[in-house]
Amino acid sequence: MMTEQARALVLTGPKNLEYREFDIPSVTPDTARLKVEACGLCGTDHEQYSGHLAAPFAFIPGHEIVGVIDEIGEDAAARWGVKTGDRVAVEVFRSCGRCEPCNSGEYRRCIRNGLATMFGFVDAEIDPGLWGGYASHLHLPSDSMLLPIPDSLDPVLATIFNPLGAGIRWGATIPGTKPGDVLVILGPGIRGMCAAVAAKEAGASFVAMTGLGPRDHARLDVAAPFGVDLAIDVAVDDPAIALKRATGGLADIVVDVTAKAPAAFAQAISLARPGGTIVVAGTRGGGGTPGFDPDHIVYKELTIKGSLGVDFHAYRAAIDLLVADRWPFASLSRRVVGFDALPGLLDVLSGVESDTTPPLHGVFAPNS
Repeated sequence: MMTEQARALVLTGPKNLEYREFDIPSVTPDTARLKVEACGLCGTDHEQYSGHLAAPFAFIPGHEIVGVIDEIGEDAAARWGVKTGDRVAVEVFRSCGRCEPCNSGEYRRCIRNGLATMFGFVDAEIDPGLWGGYASHLHLPSDSMLLPIPDSLDPVLATIFNPLGAGIRWGATIPGTKPGDVLVILGPGIRGMCAAVAAKEAGASFVAMTGLGPRDHARLDVAAPFGVDLAIDVAVDDPAIALKRATGGLADIVVDVTAKAPAAFAQAISLARPGGTIVVAGTRGGGGTPGFDPDHIVYKELTIKGSLGVDFHAYRAAIDLLVADRWPFASLSRRVVGFDALPGLLDVLSGVESDTTPPLHGVFAPNS
């Protein structure tokens, strides 16, 4: 056992991030250790922090992880095709590679893993405890999946691999976006921007985006460079009327990436054209769906698809798109913080600090 200590923030309850040190275990032939450089902050992060998504155990949050291989076993190096010193992104889910879901490519449903072992949401009492990105180091067991990151890509910017991979999956792959399609993205966060980019990359002719009230104005104001043709504040305008006014009709595809917005699903139904597709991504922790009339699904013959997470192919495409530098991701409003300032940034992102405009891209960097 090494004497060096890893630093981490452990979420022990709502709004209670506890600083702890962990022993760094020795690497075995089929495992590795990552030195965390940056971890992007997802909507799930501040929902965990606020208690909206509660857990019955203490854990190290953070799942948009980029870092450098600190030490790696011989078998693991051969399996992943990486070596000590290489920069990699870490897939949130783990895959045993043997069960039917893994063999069919649906490794998010892995019988041995699934939600129970996803990085950023594992009991800190499970040895060695280093299971999340709010830490200086991350343990990489044999069933982890890694994506190489070119040295030319800054690690903070590289954390966008996760929301951009989500945008590609939700805004293009799942709905089958094709040239000429009209899309509406509900939610002007970073995943909404990424879904808009993915839709335009797939050939969408028109992309609208919705937000709610003054808190979203700054985000809607910067949406155009990310492929958004129409920004709609649903606190002011009926989004379906605004879309019809701009395009003469309704959306082929609606992508709902909102958080804590229970009325958004009913808006998605109203925005979709007959025969259209709605992609529902993320979770809301309950709360119902005010204004939703399920009969409209029947009348419009809608296809509704849920999506949990991303997949390896979308992440790989996201990294390639970041390297191509066709979209201004580097110019996103961004705040990078270390251990001490992370709770304050999570307060801003969750809306507790309502007087502060949240950045589009929040990042934890252990050495900041």
